[in-house]
Amino acid sequence: MKALFPYVAETRGVIVRVSVSYLSEQSEPRRGRWFWAYHVRIENKGAVAVQLLTRHWIITDGRGARHTVEGEGVVGEQPQIAPGASFDYVSGCPLPTPAGSMQGSYHMIGADGSSFDVDIPKFGLLAPAVES
Repeated sequence: MKALFPYVAETRGVIVRVSVSYLSEQSEPRRGRWFWAYHVRIENKGAVAVQLLTRHWIITDGRGARHTVEGEGVVGEQPQIAPGASFDYVSGCPLPTPAGSMQGSYHMIGADGSSFDVDIPKFGLLAPAVES
């Protein structure tokens, strides 16, 4: 699974895996716009169910400018993930530069009442050097 999801982080039995794809058909380099899709899989290897309540992203472009995105859930959901289960979603990120990175955290609550942050691994956003 490492090849499909090259970026991995684990916090308290919750594993976050990420893969990223550059979307040339949605990018307009001549107009200073590059676009990526990222696929996230959240796996619960712990003993209790968890629910994802909020997300916190730090997006850095190729010039070093940082943009923070915070909000409830992911893709309009606050998924509950049972022990041994996983939740997948796909989202996107535009940048004004052909390279950058994303990282962050999800705030979770466990069925046991615990509240904790789960790391999202840092992953690069890199457009191909030459577009066809």
